[in-house]
Amino acid sequence: MSTPSQDPLARALDQRIANLGRRSLLRGAGLGLASLALGRLARADEGGALVGAEAGDLIGLHHAPRARRVVHLFQSGGPSQLDLFDHKPVLQQRNGEELPDSIRRGQRLTGMSGNQASLPLAGSQFEFARHGQSQAWISELLPHTAGIVDELCIVRTMVTDAINHDPAATFLLSGSTLAGRPSMGSWLSYGLGSANADLPEFCVLVSKDKGGQPLYKRLWGSGFLSARHQGVQLRGGADPVLFLGDPTGIDRATRRRMLDALEQLHADDAARTNDQAPLDRIAQSELAFRMQASVPEVADLSSEPAATFELYGEEARQPGTFAANCVLARRLLERDVRFVQLFHQGWDQHGGLPNAIRVQCAETDRASAALVTDLRQRGLLDDTLVVWGGEFGRTCYSQGKLTPTDYGRDHHPRCTSMWMAGGGVRPQVFGETDDFGYNVVRDPLHVHDLHATLLHLLGIDHERLAVKHQGRRFRLTDVHGKVHEQLLG
Repeated sequence: MSTPSQDPLARALDQRIANLGRRSLLRGAGLGLASLALGRLARADEGGALVGAEAGDLIGLHHAPRARRVVHLFQSGGPSQLDLFDHKPVLQQRNGEELPDSIRRGQRLTGMSGNQASLPLAGSQFEFARHGQSQAWISELLPHTAGIVDELCIVRTMVTDAINHDPAATFLLSGSTLAGRPSMGSWLSYGLGSANADLPEFCVLVSKDKGGQPLYKRLWGSGFLSARHQGVQLRGGADPVLFLGDPTGIDRATRRRMLDALEQLHADDAARTNDQAPLDRIAQSELAFRMQASVPEVADLSSEPAATFELYGEEARQPGTFAANCVLARRLLERDVRFVQLFHQGWDQHGGLPNAIRVQCAETDRASAALVTDLRQRGLLDDTLVVWGGEFGRTCYSQGKLTPTDYGRDHHPRCTSMWMAGGGVRPQVFGETDDFGYNVVRDPLHVHDLHATLLHLLGIDHERLAVKHQGRRFRLTDVHGKVHEQLLG
């Protein structure tokens, strides 16, 4: 007779086998009881191929990936593409004239400017110039971004379904305007698994002391996926992850014994209830235990050489700033965190745009460009995809009063500009808008298409990364999305 296993997870699995019939066992085996508890994800989706990772090795992807990791620099509030990337001399020439009906074409406006008696065209107050071999037009507000323009795929024709902030941000970050779906980073965590067992697959960094549109934790939540796939927020300062440290008087050996006892309770609960949730709690507790050693090390920027701060700027020495978060993002990517998402608020400029956008660009331009340069210098850019952009763009007409020195811009769900770098994308200027920057003339890129293309670069067929929930199959791209081959290098 064999000796009963002393491993609580193995004992739970043995008990479950004893308690379940053949059909239930086969059905439940897909939960991956022991492997989930050990944090080793290898899943066969209903759509087909296995996707996952174990010990850092990609297994069973739908095709060869061009990127292994993603960093998303989310500019919350909607940066004005007409003052940054989409040069429109016609707006200067016709500054103050009424938006032509032939351009608007009866398209919806927000309630903030839809009731204005006049919609005067507002030319940008900032100079544009061509840069690099691509001769792309870049605003004077972005001198550092202009310096890396030949690394960038600048998309001028992003299109979204939503015209207000909350649904638009939710749509970009989860593929649905309705709250509660898994976030983009959670889908990637679910599909790719972990390449570093000591750190989360999905990390979130939010610039400190910034106002503007509120940020909700559901924007990096896991929705109906396991909670182990939600984003983990890291903060500046001595306590990067809240509630991660042990209370005074608890040493590491004591914590280990506590976790072992808790693990046994959870494993017994899982065996009794045939429920995956206790096993997820085991995995999260074990990850948190490992993070107690790994997070302080990765979050400590004091080991960075002076050259780092010469590249990113002295502001990078201040924890929680966008620049410091860019350095921290690079450190996480170096350690094979799959998805790092930076949030920087303050781009919602309905009025006072010229002064406000100067501040935003001063806070983000240098560090964004430095991150791309840094990844290139370290040999990481080829398989790291960098994405920069907001939830939508801004109108070519002024919201509120247009003066010689001031104007604002309302939300515009069409013609948003964004850029990508590295990770298999082709450096170029993609898409064309009309002379007023109001409508797409050539090559629209819908949010669903962006998601499909990002997943493709990571080796995933977006139609096959699916989860059955409440009777239907869900995807990041819902029932839409196509890969834009023109964006691929």
